[in-house]
Amino acid sequence: MNTYVILRRSGWRSPEELEAAAERSTKVGEEMSEDIRWIRSYVLEEDGGSVGTVCVYQASSPEAIHEHASRAELPVDEIIAVADTVRVRPDPEAASA
Repeated sequence: MNTYVILRRSGWRSPEELEAAAERSTKVGEEMSEDIRWIRSYVLEEDGGSVGTVCVYQASSPEAIHEHASRAELPVDEIIAVADTVRVRPDPEAASA
């Protein structure tokens, strides 16, 4: 599997919509476990109160990412293959809600 970054700009009107999408994504990901694995996501504050994400996935191909997104009803604005990882510090702790 290769590592990809998926950009989803203004994909949801609220954090609650994003939460429902995450549940669908997890379910479909379990069904497609041979082809795709969700690693992490960063939630973006977008204009007008909507939210987007930058997601890190491992997948067999960009086509598998598109299939997963279609089945889970997720937007995909851009898929970028990751060439390498440079880790300077661990990810910060999530902000409390």
